[in-house]
Amino acid sequence: MEKRLYKSRSNRVICGVCGGIGEYFNVDPTIIRLLLVLLGCTTTGIIVYLVAAVIMPEEM
Repeated sequence: MEKRLYKSRSNRVICGVCGGIGEYFNVDPTIIRLLLVLLGCTTTGIIVYLVAAVIMPEEM
């Protein structure tokens, strides 16, 4: 079975991006969220999250 990156429906806070990344890499999504908060202190982090929220497909 092919592994695909999707936004999570079951593990979401805002858009499900961090939950989807956590499920894809088998990592706790809380760790991904903490890293995103650190990266979010820069404008680049906010742009990366918004682009991922738009581009990543919804989990089926």
